[in-house]
Amino acid sequence: MLDHLKANNRAWAERMVARDADFFRRLERQQAPEYLWIGCSDSRVPANEIVGLDPGELFVHRNVGNLAPPQDANYLSVLQFAVDVIKVKHVLVVGHYGCGGVGAAVDGKRRGLVDHWLHPIREVAHEHSPELDAISDLTARLNRLCELNVIRQVKNVVSDVFVQEAWARNQDLCVHGWVYSLTNGLVTDLNVTVSRPEEIPKASFAQPHS
Repeated sequence: MLDHLKANNRAWAERMVARDADFFRRLERQQAPEYLWIGCSDSRVPANEIVGLDPGELFVHRNVGNLAPPQDANYLSVLQFAVDVIKVKHVLVVGHYGCGGVGAAVDGKRRGLVDHWLHPIREVAHEHSPELDAISDLTARLNRLCELNVIRQVKNVVSDVFVQEAWARNQDLCVHGWVYSLTNGLVTDLNVTVSRPEEIPKASFAQPHS
């Protein structure tokens, strides 16, 4: 079963070795990425490919809706390992326009357990309802909610104790908020980067993207 995927794997491994004979031996010896990617599970958003990085260059955590919930042990474990052990220099919170998770959070349909998971997005939508309600086009409204969700998750990351402790010991660490477009393959920086705790109050966490 799945013989085509196994064949693809072998072909990929052969291409990597042909390009760099020491590639897998080097990967086996060390994992030292400078980046943690917190993104959506959507199959159309392949983290490494979007930013042109090879295996070993990007530490990745993905879930539905690219959330960074302060009560989620899975996300927190990844964040702590990335910051304390790997000592990444950048945390990238990356959403994407046309996100099914964002749409599902606010369309009023019942889906079971995932409704509980997506509740933080509904909170963001409620908090920013005047701005969102003023956007008549549904696609544009949901895309703005995708941006607001990323901004909220950046705020969650920079508020976390692991990040705060890293800054307290003068560890180089920046947290960024990006949105990826399925339409053209490009990422947009939402300009909410925080590199030290003093910048948190100044970050434009709720400003409309231009």
